[in-house]
Amino acid sequence: MAGVSSASEAKVLGDLEPSLATASLSLAEELFAVLSTLDSSAGLRRALTDPSRDAAAKSGLLASLVGGKVSAETEKIADSLATERWATPRDLGDALETVAATVAIAVAENSQDGAAGLERLENDLFSFNQQVDASHEVQRALSAPQASNAAKVKLALALVPQAGDAAKLLISQAVSNPRGVRPAKLVERFATLAARRQERWIAVVTVSHPLSESQQSRLEAGLNKLYGRELKVNISVDPTLIGGVRVKVGDEVVDATVIARLGELRRQLAG
Repeated sequence: MAGVSSASEAKVLGDLEPSLATASLSLAEELFAVLSTLDSSAGLRRALTDPSRDAAAKSGLLASLVGGKVSAETEKIADSLATERWATPRDLGDALETVAATVAIAVAENSQDGAAGLERLENDLFSFNQQVDASHEVQRALSAPQASNAAKVKLALALVPQAGDAAKLLISQAVSNPRGVRPAKLVERFATLAARRQERWIAVVTVSHPLSESQQSRLEAGLNKLYGRELKVNISVDPTLIGGVRVKVGDEVVDATVIARLGELRRQLAG
């Protein structure tokens, strides 16, 4: 995905983030349904990504297609995607797929204790791919052009009867609308998105010297308070580190030598 498209996708995902704590699977289902509509018409995709069309025209076109057929939240998200800039028509669909999958992943995250829900989702998706990889017959059945989507979904879900609802939705999407790739490859992509989201729950901490048990406990408590959630803290030692503490949570890297908000953690470790 080219730079302009990546920036547009990141903006929409960033705007979506505050509402993910209360997201529902029905929202993800509707977003996937909008994706199916886009994928059914190359002309529609070109119209929605035509740089000569203004945002109002694109909004109007989208509203004429989905208005009254989906929830207001779904229409708002789809509209935000349609009015961004995209390098190619395909990029719009790819971004919508990512957004819909992110919503489903957030539902799994919210269903349990954060990282635990994400770990279960990843395991469900991995289990599905293991079952597919182990059987050439299943692989042929899932890619057979003469088989209906309903039949493919039924077979796919029979492989992972204990999977959670979010995993079932993502697997169903992958086998019914793989968008030019093998279903297992798309499931793998969804698992990667889940793993990236799980990184938000893992703090990778580098310190300049080994910590005592009490120091580790204070560090973990301080980080949990700082980020407002129960983090899994992985600690490594780097004697060359200047400043004492370096923390990475998801995409955020914080160096205690320059970021004031980690000052309290440094004082706790010193104490």
